[in-house]
Amino acid sequence: MRIGNKELVVIGDRVLIKREDLEERTKVGLYLPQTVVEKEDVQSGRILATGPGLPLPETPEEDEPWRNGPKEPRYLPLQVEEGDFALFLQKAAMEISFAGEKYLIVPQASILVVIRELDPLMDEEEGLDGLEDLDDLGI
Repeated sequence: MRIGNKELVVIGDRVLIKREDLEERTKVGLYLPQTVVEKEDVQSGRILATGPGLPLPETPEEDEPWRNGPKEPRYLPLQVEEGDFALFLQKAAMEISFAGEKYLIVPQASILVVIRELDPLMDEEEGLDGLEDLDDLGI
């Protein structure tokens, strides 16, 4: 994530989350103090950036000794994506401040569920209708 001339790089299997507005009232209408709201076990927020994933170990390539070039690191990609809305365990989150804004760094293992908005241009029915149009092309 880049702000001005500074860039925030997320490392490993961690994600950068901007916490959503915390619920200050109970379902019956009682107002809660901020200290109680922040101590909830499960929090929610929008994922702004993700790390590259879990690093995979290097595999020995002794069968091709002529390959001496630099080896690119390999990663197991994360399941979460930028823009997802996540519910995560507050205990595992670490709060940071970057460019005057507060963010949370959360390991992917602490994310319970993700709500991902699907592309409205392509839902299941429209996708199947597109397959019918292939008959007109003679395919």
